[in-house]
Amino acid sequence: MLRRRLRSLLATSLFNASPIVHSKCIASKLLSPQPFLPLQHSMECANPRPTLNGIWAVDGVRAYSLLSLNDLRDNKGAKKQKKRKGRGIGSGLGKTAGRGHKGQKARGTMKFGFEGGQTPLRRRMPKRGFKNPFRLTFQPVGLGKIAKLINAGKIDSSELITMKTLKDTGAIGKQIKDGVRLMGRGADQIQWPIHFEVSRVTVRAKEAVEAAGGSVRRVYYNKLGFRALLKPEWFEKKGRLLPKAARPPPKQSDKVDSIGRLPAPTKPIPFLPEEKEAASTPSV
Repeated sequence: MLRRRLRSLLATSLFNASPIVHSKCIASKLLSPQPFLPLQHSMECANPRPTLNGIWAVDGVRAYSLLSLNDLRDNKGAKKQKKRKGRGIGSGLGKTAGRGHKGQKARGTMKFGFEGGQTPLRRRMPKRGFKNPFRLTFQPVGLGKIAKLINAGKIDSSELITMKTLKDTGAIGKQIKDGVRLMGRGADQIQWPIHFEVSRVTVRAKEAVEAAGGSVRRVYYNKLGFRALLKPEWFEKKGRLLPKAARPPPKQSDKVDSIGRLPAPTKPIPFLPEEKEAASTPSV
C-alpha cells in the first residue's frame, strides 16, 4: 500500500513539474521496484535549466508529504457512539432495553445507599467521636495588634475598647460567631492602662493588662445581642428598638463577669470586691 502510494505521488510530481520531461525517465521511475530512487538518478532524468546566477535548477523534483487532509481520521476509540435504547430488536437494546424481564432492577431505581437488603456501608462503619451542638467559636485577637492600632491612632486608649471597636478598626474580621477572645500575643507592648470588654480572655492577657493598670471584663451577648452591638443601624433602618441584654445560660454563668450592655458602652464599669474574687481565676 505504501509503495503504491509513493509511486503515484512521484508520477504526479513528474507530470506536473515541467512540460519538458523525458518519457524514458518517467517509465524508469514507474517501473522501478525501489520505492525511493537515489538523488543522482533523479537529477539525471529531470530536465535541468540554468538560472540567472548560473546555478542549475532541476524541474520535476518536488517535496510531498504522506499526510493529506482527506486522510485525517480520529484515533481508534476517540469517539464513542451513544447507546440508543429501545430502538428495535435489531439494535440489541430494544424491547426491555437491556434490563431483562421483571424484578426490582427492571422496574425502577432504589434509594441511595440501598444494597439489596444487606446492611449498607453507612451502618457497617463504626461511629467515631461526636459533634458538640453547644460548642462556642471565639475569634482571637492579640494585645500586640491592638497596641499597633493604638499607636496608629485608630483606637483611643482612653475609652473603653469593646468588640464593636475592634470590628470597626479592623482588629478582627466581620464574621464574629460567638464573641472575641483576648490573647496574650504581644503583651510586652502594652505599657499604658487599657480597659476591655470581650467574651473571653486568657490568663496571660489578663495579667498583662492589669499589670499596666487596665481591666478586662468578660461580658455575655447572645446572637441577637451581637447584632445589636455590632450593627445598631440595622434596627434603626427597620424601625425597631434595640433588644434587652440577655442573661447567660447556667453553664456559662461562671465564665462571664456580667451581662453585655446595649448600645455599645464607652466607659468601663469598676469591679466590685466580690467580682474581683470571682474573677481571680479566669477560665480560658
